Amino acid sequence: MDMHNARDTGAARLDDPWYDTLASGWAEPDDTDSGPRRTRPPAAGETGPAEDVHTAAEVYTKVHGSAAFQEVRRRHRRFVFPAVAAFLIWYLAYVVAATTAPGLMARPVVGTLNVAMLAGLAQFATTFLLAWAYARHARLRRDRAALELRWVTQEMMRGHRR
Repeated sequence: MDMHNARDTGAARLDDPWYDTLASGWAEPDDTDSGPRRTRPPAAGETGPAEDVHTAAEVYTKVHGSAAFQEVRRRHRRFVFPAVAAFLIWYLAYVVAATTAPGLMARPVVGTLNVAMLAGLAQFATTFLLAWAYARHARLRRDRAALELRWVTQEMMRGHRR
């Protein structure tokens, strides 16, 4: 499969048709019913909008059903669901302990620092650790596959067949 990656070629691809476009609803009229839009006229050799360009719905349906897209989603869910569950259990354990075991939470650890304060600070540390772990997981497990899907999707929107 001929996938391009900026890291592989040493330069960023400048022919990204969606580079300067805004997300729908961000200071632009919603013209999704008017068919596919282009941010620039087609270059020599490219097909124009009236020729072999897929609609966004066709592209979405095709990409959504692809094995590559399902793999990216599976990798995302495999990290996010256990991480969210673990964080919520940790947070609820802190809240339950604070309300049901005030004696334990008031026990001094070092000086005036007690168990409740230490656990509360650990909540902040856990939040930052989870954000770092999510970014690392995305970079190592999903970003390359998602970028390849993006290029495939853009090629489909332009009408280029693979």
